[in-house]
Order: sequence, then structure tokens, then C-alpha cells
Amino acid sequence: MNRVLKYIYACLVVFPVIFLMAMSFAEKWRFPDFWPENWTFKNWSSSIFGQGDLLYSLIVSLGISLMLASLVCVISFFVSKEIAYSKYRKTYMKLTLIPYILSPIILAVIFQYYFAFTSLTGKILGVLIAQLFFALPFGIVIFNNFWNDKILSLEQLTFTLGATPKESLLKAVIPLSKPAIILCFFQSFLVSWFEYGLTRFIGLGKVKTLTVMVFNFINEANVFYAALACVLLVLPPIFLLYINKKALILKQ
Repeated sequence: MNRVLKYIYACLVVFPVIFLMAMSFAEKWRFPDFWPENWTFKNWSSSIFGQGDLLYSLIVSLGISLMLASLVCVISFFVSKEIAYSKYRKTYMKLTLIPYILSPIILAVIFQYYFAFTSLTGKILGVLIAQLFFALPFGIVIFNNFWNDKILSLEQLTFTLGATPKESLLKAVIPLSKPAIILCFFQSFLVSWFEYGLTRFIGLGKVKTLTVMVFNFINEANVFYAALACVLLVLPPIFLLYINKKALILKQ
């Protein structure tokens, strides 16, 4: 019975991806036809290398998401340490959660003036900084539970054995923090990868990430191109999830 449920669950998870893939190769698909009337590679060739320019959007999305995830991991790692060992830890953690009281689009409206003043609106750097405001607190929350008395005692032990702060960090602390770093990187990547409202507002529609392109195609009633963009949108997270799972298995 459990095996049957697993197969059903797997089919439910895989079916949307297969359906989107089928739509991306379809040219005409009318109800109540079970299969598209025509299959073609035209959608892929024209949208990726032609007018749709999805290849460029894929590169932009990957660049922003990878850069954001890397920045969040590095900054939140050290900021969370200072917060964790502070006597005002609870207060700081409450302040950290303030950005999540508001939606990303409201944050974008609040900070729009400053982005416009610094000429960052409509630019990739502006979108990256805007997403950082929203993703950084998330990274701090992830690392918050890592810093505890055990890690502090370990650091102090390495110092008594003659290690420098750099050696203690690289050879003792970071190896123990790998699961937290992987989790923070993966989650921060997803926050950036699927973010739409903030990216659309600060990017002014000029920073064409895959999420922006999906909604553009939907607004144009071009469901086949939208399906293709969705396929490109879901594949990288699936790949990262596979790598994350493999890393955890190897660690065990």
C-alpha cells in the first residue's frame, strides 16, 4: 500500500513537468483533443534564440539567483554569529523578521524612491540589491540555530590550542556549518529564482528574468511559450534539489 502511494505521489509531482514539456513542443492543442495536433521544435528555437530571448532570461535569472545566494550565505553567516552571541539576541531576531511582515511588492514601493535616486531602477544590480533586502533576513534565521554554546566552546578550544581566528573558522567552524550553508544557499536561490513582484517593480520590466517572461507570455495569451519558460524555470531547482540530496547522502 505504501509503495502504491509513493507511485501515486511521484506521478502527481512529475505530471506537471511532463505536461509543461508537452505544451512547449505543441503548436495547436484544442479541447477535447488528448494530444496536440502538431508537434514542433519551433517554440524552442524561436523563443530561446529568436524574439522571445529566453536564453538571455535564463542567464540573467541564474546570474542574479547564484549571486544573491552566495551573498546571503556569506553575509548572514557572520551577521547571525554576532546576533547569536549578543545579549540582545531575541530583540535582534524579532527585528530581523520585520521584512516578512510586508510583502515584497510593498517593500519595493517603500524603497523605490531610493533606487530611483541612485539610478538603480531597471538594472540588474538594483534588482539584486532589492532581493537582498528580502533574502538576507531569511539567511540570518537559518543560521541562527547553528551558533550555540557547543560551537562557541569549540572555537575557544581551538584558540587555546594555538589556532588563529582564520584557522579556527576555516578548519573547525565552516566544516561543521556545511549543512546550514547548503540549506541557506538552496533556500536563498529559490527566493530569488521565483521572485516576481519585487523584480518586476524595481526592474521596471527591463530586467527580464524567467518569472517575468512567464507572466509576459501569459499576458500575451501565448501558452506554448509560457509553458516553455516554465520548463526552464523548474529545471534548475530540481537539479539543485538533486545535488542537495546527494550531498546529504554522501555526508551520512
